[in-house]
Amino acid sequence: MSAITENKAPGSVPILEIRGLRKAFDRVPVLRDISFTVNTGNVVTIIGPSGSGKSTLLRCASFLENANDGDILYDGQYAMKGGVYAPKKELNRFRTLFGMVFQNFNLFPHYSVLKNICEPPTLRGCDREEARERASELLKKMGLEGKENAYPCQLSGGQQQRVAIARALALNPEILYFDEPTSALDPELTGEVLKVIRQLAEDHMTMVVVTHEMSFAHAVSHQVIFMDGGYIMEEGSPEQIFENPQQERTKRFLSNYKK
Repeated sequence: MSAITENKAPGSVPILEIRGLRKAFDRVPVLRDISFTVNTGNVVTIIGPSGSGKSTLLRCASFLENANDGDILYDGQYAMKGGVYAPKKELNRFRTLFGMVFQNFNLFPHYSVLKNICEPPTLRGCDREEARERASELLKKMGLEGKENAYPCQLSGGQQQRVAIARALALNPEILYFDEPTSALDPELTGEVLKVIRQLAEDHMTMVVVTHEMSFAHAVSHQVIFMDGGYIMEEGSPEQIFENPQQERTKRFLSNYKK
């Protein structure tokens, strides 16, 4: 079955739970008592000004940064409890549940497009031929047929980001994290990548997306989180956040946003 279509329809089953998460760098708080839940099949967008802690939150949820306190649960099981992480073997199992797409693509420059996508599942024990078949299917889904033998330097930024999305999907994750996936792209290329993410949303891919694209967040989200100063200032449906925000800070941030 396709890695893209295995995801369950939107519902009320939590895949990720964050409770009381705290993170500081050199004693400077960056995340302050962050709590939220992501349900299977839902798209959660995180918006807010630069420096509000959005990217750090994703990095803590994906174990790229160590949080100082709080709980992180995947599928109801503790990856971290009270600031204490599960054993390495357990963390490695949790890592198989998510994929990460970075703002600067993070492709291997000396690998072809096909090898960039095939290498991660192969390293996890996937049969090479199966990995190639899955990669070909994903490249077709991304609109990148014929680019299998190209190298990242031969691709536009939008194409590179779509390869990065395919690479993340090749691991068949239950949840995808996007850290400002269009911030390095011009408006035309931004549209290419957002179109792909919209399609994934229609396919009920569970996603957490840090973004500055307000129209996109309004259109595709099931849940919007507004962060500022390391806090979740407001959380709700796109209609609640964009059309009837309750907090003055949210209102100021969105004052220049036009649907």
